[in-house]
Amino acid sequence: MPKTLLLLLAILSLAASPCGYRRAGTGESLPEHIHSIAVPAFQNASLRYKVEQRFTQAVMEEILKRGRRLTVTSEPQSADAVLNGNIKGFSVAGVLLDDSGRTRVFQITITVGVTLRDQKTQQVLFDQSNFTFRGEYELAEDPASLFNEEDPAVDRIAREFAQSLVSTILEGL
Repeated sequence: MPKTLLLLLAILSLAASPCGYRRAGTGESLPEHIHSIAVPAFQNASLRYKVEQRFTQAVMEEILKRGRRLTVTSEPQSADAVLNGNIKGFSVAGVLLDDSGRTRVFQITITVGVTLRDQKTQQVLFDQSNFTFRGEYELAEDPASLFNEEDPAVDRIAREFAQSLVSTILEGL
């Protein structure tokens, strides 16, 4: 009889405990008082022209898309939290050669540092100094289109970075 009672208690305790389920994308890992996030223009230590604008814009758009209870501003004074970013590195390397020895596929590597700070408590809520994202693009037959191929690849990397960053901040992953 004690084994049956013990088994029954174990089953009841498991049934009564929460299962850990919660809705994704709700921003529940942020403190309750944070309703707005400022995303000032990212800094650019990479010296790559305007890459910081693409990353700043991608992050702002992703927060608006995913953070249902969050508003976004570029002004830190009017926000509950501030997300600062710094493009630390930008490199392009050839990764695949064609039959004649010319590089056909390039890999872009972008390293970004980000910090999310609570304006009320001055507590750092999130800090990642070396977010590294990579993307590839293929060189078109027309040499004049080199930059046209690189730009969409940078935009894709910026979107992937923003999705990963915002998911991590909102879900506390």
